[in-house]
Amino acid sequence: MKCEWCESANVTKITCTVFWELPDGTRAIEITDTPGVKCASCGMEYQDEKIIEELEDQLFLIDTKKVDKVISFQSLMTMPRLLKRNYFKF
Repeated sequence: MKCEWCESANVTKITCTVFWELPDGTRAIEITDTPGVKCASCGMEYQDEKIIEELEDQLFLIDTKKVDKVISFQSLMTMPRLLKRNYFKF
């Protein structure tokens, strides 16, 4: 695995806290223990595309009114969905 920013191979998988805006734009939430990547060469901490897609799909498919200001990644990902999948993604 290489850093998406500097392409260094000096990366480590981590868990971190991220802040995400809800799809309707009404507020942002804090998501703890989110899988991520940390690069020791350039110092960047980020989520790879797979995690970003999972987060955005889940937030699009759940009742976001039931999401607290702070939630763990695992709790968010296990919330019941209103639809089985994102039918708008082609």
